[in-house]
Amino acid sequence: MGTSLATALPTPGLAAIDALKAQGATSANGTTLRRHMTADQVKAKAKSASEDFEAVFLNNMFQQMFTATDGEGPFGGSGATGVWRSFLTDQYARSFAKAGGIGIAGAVYNTLLAQQEIRS
Repeated sequence: MGTSLATALPTPGLAAIDALKAQGATSANGTTLRRHMTADQVKAKAKSASEDFEAVFLNNMFQQMFTATDGEGPFGGSGATGVWRSFLTDQYARSFAKAGGIGIAGAVYNTLLAQQEIRS
């Protein structure tokens, strides 16, 4: 079986889609990526990747906001507070990114498409 999409890292100078195809990457349901993707498929993958990138960035920002907050929340300062907060910041980040975020996803999306056009 091929490499999963989440762990496939592109080689510098290769477009991400080209690198995934070269590695025989598989989708989440185990099907191998096709050699020729349609423009709509490339755009959908680029949009998803750019939103994921922004969500990771926002998650790191939100985690920093909560570092000074002590355990007065639902878990009262126990070890579970850190786990609960990590889930909370992850959901905040995903919902912010999905709602438009702070503009990072748009720039990443445009860059991914520009790189793909250069490779075509």
